[in-house]
Amino acid sequence: MYDDILIPTDGSDTISETLAHGLPIATNNDATIHGLYVVDSRVTAAAGEDTSTDLERSLENEGRQAVSDVEEQAVAEGLEAITEVRTGTPAKTILEYADERGIDLIVIGTRGKSPREKVTSLGSVSERVVDNAPIPVFVVRNAGETE
Repeated sequence: MYDDILIPTDGSDTISETLAHGLPIATNNDATIHGLYVVDSRVTAAAGEDTSTDLERSLENEGRQAVSDVEEQAVAEGLEAITEVRTGTPAKTILEYADERGIDLIVIGTRGKSPREKVTSLGSVSERVVDNAPIPVFVVRNAGETE
């Protein structure tokens, strides 16, 4: 059913919970795990000329470490893993990657938001992915966060 599963990561602690759900699905389907980190181009653009190159380099290094962690855990479970760091708008880049690579399932983490956060935010990456993905998306809520 699922041959290729995308697990995007932002390098945060939510990836542990996401992998705890995504890796068993991959194991049960003998699927390849795709780890993706997106350097948010809006952040680097807002940094200004003087610091944008250093910031982008720093975020790319963070991304390489984040996808390496995904790969390490996938391989430990006996799964094949493909990783990549891209630059762009996170939700859009995740969906583009999924389309390009023929991804069958996206497993993405999120943190619960309080009602106040929901009103004041522009929407999360996971919400945008769910709203626009033409394939199934499994959203893993980070345990212990605000409801």
